[in-house]
Amino acid sequence: MALLDRQPSTPHPQNPTMHELFDTHCHLDEDAFAHERDDVIQRAVACGVTRMLSIGTTLASSLRAVELAKVNPHVRAIVGIHPNYCVTAAEDDWAAICELARDEHVLGVGETGLDRYWDHTPIEQQLDYFRRHIELSWQVSKPFVVHCRDAEPETLALLEEMSRIQPLNGAMHSFAGSAETAAKCLELGLLLSFSGMITYKRNEALLNVARSAPLDRIMIETDAPYLAPVPMRGKRNEPAHVRYTLGVLADARQISREDLAATTTTNAIAFFQWPTAKAV
Repeated sequence: MALLDRQPSTPHPQNPTMHELFDTHCHLDEDAFAHERDDVIQRAVACGVTRMLSIGTTLASSLRAVELAKVNPHVRAIVGIHPNYCVTAAEDDWAAICELARDEHVLGVGETGLDRYWDHTPIEQQLDYFRRHIELSWQVSKPFVVHCRDAEPETLALLEEMSRIQPLNGAMHSFAGSAETAAKCLELGLLLSFSGMITYKRNEALLNVARSAPLDRIMIETDAPYLAPVPMRGKRNEPAHVRYTLGVLADARQISREDLAATTTTNAIAFFQWPTAKAV
C-alpha cells in the first residue's frame, strides 16, 4: 500500500511529493534495533515518518529513549515504567522518572496502565503506578500514554477516578478495546492511537472503531518492534511501516491518505506539543 505521489496536505520537509507521518509509539531503544538503529530511523524518514516517539518501559529504557532523542531531531521520548515492570522497579527508580520527565526532550509520561494478560505485577501495584503517572503528567504538564491489555473495566474505573480530581490529558496506545470502551475514553477526553492491529483480518470490529472515531481525536503508531501491520506481519516492525496502518484506515474511512496523514500528524503534534521546527 504505497504512499501516493500527489501533493499532500502536510508535505515532508525534504520531499514535497510525500506526506508527513508521525509514529506516536515505538520502542527504538530495544535490542531488536541494536545493530541498525540509525538505519531504521533513516528508513522511516525516507518514507515520510519525520517524527517518532520512543517509549520508555523501565528507568533504563527511558534513559536510553532520552539519549536517543538528544542526538536525533526526528525522535523524542516518553518516560515511565510499564505496568509489567513495576514489580521489578528499584526503590529510587520512580524519583528518577519524575526528574527525567522534566527534560525538554521528553514529551510525555508512560507507558503506564494495566495488564491482566501477563499479570507479572500485582494489580494493586499496577494501579498505584498508574495513578503516579497521571499525577506526574499533571505536575509536568505533559500527556500520559496508556497501555491496556485484558483490563478495560479496571482501566476505565481508574481513569474515571482520576478525572474527578483533574481533567485528563492522555492517549490510549494501540487501542484494541470495544466500541463502548472507545466511547468512554473519548468522553473522558482521551485520544485513541491505532496500530497495525487494525490491518489484521480478524480485527474488523476494531477497524470499525477506528473508522467511526472522531478525526480530531485519533493518531497512528507502530508499537515497533511489535505488531507489524499487513503486509509485514510476522516480521520485525519499524516506524516506516506506519504507512500501512495509515493506508488501511484511510481506505476504511474513505478519505485520501494525504488528508488522513495531515490530520493524524496535526493531532499528534498538538497533543504532544512537539516543537514543529525540530523535525527537519
